[in-house]
Amino acid sequence: MIQEGNDDLAAYMPSEGQPNEAGSNNPEEQASALSNPAETAASSSSGFVQRDQTELLWVAEKVNRVREEMRKYVIGQSEMIELLLAGIFSNGHILLEGVPGVAKTLSSKALSRVLHVDFSRIQFTPDLMPSDVIGTSVFSMKDSEFNFKKGPIFSNIVLIDEINRAPAKTQAALFEVMEERQITYDGTRYDMSFPFLVIATQNPVEQEGTYNLPEAQLDRFLFKIKLDYPTLDEETLILTRYKEQIQAPDLSTITAVFTADELHKVQKVVEKVIIEDRLIQYIAQIVNKTRNHSKLYLGGSPRASLSILKAAKAFAAIRGRDFVTPDDIQFVTIHVLNHRLILTPEAEMEGTQMEEVIREIVQTIEVPR
Repeated sequence: MIQEGNDDLAAYMPSEGQPNEAGSNNPEEQASALSNPAETAASSSSGFVQRDQTELLWVAEKVNRVREEMRKYVIGQSEMIELLLAGIFSNGHILLEGVPGVAKTLSSKALSRVLHVDFSRIQFTPDLMPSDVIGTSVFSMKDSEFNFKKGPIFSNIVLIDEINRAPAKTQAALFEVMEERQITYDGTRYDMSFPFLVIATQNPVEQEGTYNLPEAQLDRFLFKIKLDYPTLDEETLILTRYKEQIQAPDLSTITAVFTADELHKVQKVVEKVIIEDRLIQYIAQIVNKTRNHSKLYLGGSPRASLSILKAAKAFAAIRGRDFVTPDDIQFVTIHVLNHRLILTPEAEMEGTQMEEVIREIVQTIEVPR
């Protein structure tokens, strides 16, 4: 397996470099490795250009602070926190799937506090209309004309609870705004302010009174994060933390880490992360394999390929590197593809899990060296 490490792109080439702690998943080790970029960059005599790591160090510090603030209220779920950050850094929407009570809504609210941006919550119900989401025209007696009144979708982070409870007509109201960050009403375009992120939740168990999300809408989510129950130790810690509290958690004590301008700066840093042509080919091979697999009825679209690329670059930045490794691609692939693919009826009858198929596909593709 290719090693993560040296902040120079040559670190995972066959003839170059030794790994260091910059590739560690430990945030403190990442920050330590980045604190002296001169040591992690290649010397000028080696033929490689030394790159400034100041921005990556700043991102690593901010990410560590976000983790600390989130952990005050969300115990466990460390992978979910990283995926949420990767979604924001790569400008993608996120679908959270889990049984009730595993901190889906709490995590979304805490994240909005950490980012110091506007937050709105929409509870999807079977009688919800599109105008309840995007807004509607209201007649003004003063002006004697109709004025557009913006709906709750006009925010920075929009939490949509139980997205699969609304009918297709209401779900379709999200198509344009999720893809193009705008809505069109009565021939007039209204742009969303930056940042704009939809975090939707759904319950995978309770199916009564729900509507399956159309594939076109699922494809607009960067990740589908499946939340499991906490471990025994984590649940004990949850009970210990709240043993003297009966009220809902007070999120007002969360310290904001990012502003909207800083998030824009982070996205610029992510755009600069290097991905080699051979890794682009690696992504293309993985997605192409989903379209020719015996257990899959529907494979990944080009949007899936682009999502893997963007998410891998975001994770490289989160992990303190200015280049993408195959490990980044392999890690994000499951979360990017698990909601975009459809199993064949035969595979479903056999009880095949989507994650198993994705892992099988990744294992069959030769890892670039």
